[in-house]
Amino acid sequence: MAVPIVLDPLLSPDEAATVVGLWHDFPGYGLYSNEGFATEFAPELAQRYDATVNFIRTGGRFGRTGEDTSMLAARTNYFRETYAYGDDVSAPGIERFFHHPRLFDGARALHGRDVVVPAIVYANILLPGQELAVHTDVPEFRGANRKVVPQWLLVVMHHAGLFGEWRMPIATAISYFGEGRGGELAYYPDGPDGPAATYAPRHNTAVVLDTDSVFHGVDRVLGDDAPLAGLRPGMRLHHDGERSWTVRDGERIVATYATDDLRYSVSWKAYCFADDAERAAWAAHTDDLSLEQILERLVADLCERGRLAGQDHGLADAELGRLLIDEYVRFPAPAAT
Repeated sequence: MAVPIVLDPLLSPDEAATVVGLWHDFPGYGLYSNEGFATEFAPELAQRYDATVNFIRTGGRFGRTGEDTSMLAARTNYFRETYAYGDDVSAPGIERFFHHPRLFDGARALHGRDVVVPAIVYANILLPGQELAVHTDVPEFRGANRKVVPQWLLVVMHHAGLFGEWRMPIATAISYFGEGRGGELAYYPDGPDGPAATYAPRHNTAVVLDTDSVFHGVDRVLGDDAPLAGLRPGMRLHHDGERSWTVRDGERIVATYATDDLRYSVSWKAYCFADDAERAAWAAHTDDLSLEQILERLVADLCERGRLAGQDHGLADAELGRLLIDEYVRFPAPAAT
């Protein structure tokens, strides 16, 4: 059973207030569908094609299939921005959070590894009516990360179980700030065949999990969801002061929200190494994977399973990508409402 580690409280009151200030002062938040790096393999598939298609196909954790596809897509197309990625900091002031000892302790307790290297901090903001589709997070492997390999392919690699010797164990701390209603964290501690458990977010708390391995999602945020029908790619969320927020299409205001209408979380991810030698091997890029190696091993496994006739399978990249997702990523079945 994957039992989460709860940090309550996570920060001192002053430190928590600093994070809330960064949230409000950040110049704007874009939609998650706009995120991602240009990758050479199957660029026509969205970065999280796996989770998105499953959400639309099943209607989410509770199997809500009555809505049209565009509304379902709007429900899971939340706002996200990265505050820090390695040495690149886009939200000055986040450094204390990035290197906070409470988070380091949680990571060590999760994986039992002593050397912790923070990797990324990003913010998720969900509007009333939005939810986060059940998924596992994007893992990393030596030489293969989201900057060079499609996110869905990294997920496939982990679920396939063929690249364990290259995998980077990552601890994820999902921290909560503010007073948004709903948006419970749902996770599957016994795997995709077991029932979901939930954690009700509270201000200045965090849950530490191996989110690369444990399926999880976010239940719907409470409140008026009517503005979601007007959500379109390219829109941005801005804080206008006085705890008031607007969704804008260029200069046009599409919707207005109060701070407490929004579910705000900050995810912290860190690499966890057994010792300094393992960290040094990672930093030196010893035995890195290439895209060619990844695809060759996956296709060979598909052939052994009888899913392909040979390496010269004749499938377009996107067709192969869909086959890989269908073969290796087994999502939890929707629960009854």
